[in-house]
Amino acid sequence: MNASDRTPADLLRSALASDPARPLVTFYDDATGERVELSVATFANWVAKTANLLQGDLAAEPGDRLALLLPAHWQSAVWLLACSSVGVVADVQGDPASADLVVSGPDTLERARACRGERVALALRPLGGRFPQPPEGFMDYAVDVPAQGDRFAPFAPVDPDAPALAVGGVELTGAQLVAKAREDAAALGLVPRSRLLTGRTYDSWEGLSAGLFAPLAAGGSVVLCRHLGQLGEDGLAKRVESERVTNTAV
Repeated sequence: MNASDRTPADLLRSALASDPARPLVTFYDDATGERVELSVATFANWVAKTANLLQGDLAAEPGDRLALLLPAHWQSAVWLLACSSVGVVADVQGDPASADLVVSGPDTLERARACRGERVALALRPLGGRFPQPPEGFMDYAVDVPAQGDRFAPFAPVDPDAPALAVGGVELTGAQLVAKAREDAAALGLVPRSRLLTGRTYDSWEGLSAGLFAPLAAGGSVVLCRHLGQLGEDGLAKRVESERVTNTAV
């Protein structure tokens, strides 16, 4: 990764320039059996489309606050990088009532209704599927994102020293986030092409770092496992082998 990268979006651009075909996020849901693998290029395409949706259709601006009510999931990782691309503060599990807009999974829709701004809902179904019946008062992400552009350019430059992420009572600028991600990558022993398996949730910095930011900062990839406790020891050992895992943070 480039030493000059100062936002998570910068890290993604460097990864795309370096090796777009390599895996970046491999997602498992051990409650449903779902597995999704996204290369750097595919992940970046989802980020670009989501950032275009955020900046265009949702009229989000740098400094706006987005309450991100999603679990550890590949689509959550996409939203985190889309927020960074636009300059929107991703407030993970934040208060929708005090947010400018909200992004919710299927289990937090009632809580999300407290937001007076734009509301987006994700069904979190396999392959990014849509809701069978769109929730009233919400944009269905899976319906609206496919038509968005594959390239993204922010209307205004993103300030790396502006707030970028809030989680667990901690708020970080883009530059602070990148610095912490690099520190965590070193502490986890990550190097370029490392494969980190994690079952941590996305409601803490430690979970977000292991589940996205540290592997991205190191030039590695993440095997992100939801409901990992349902897998069992033998299943975990087989996954470590089949996914060529080099490091774990469970």
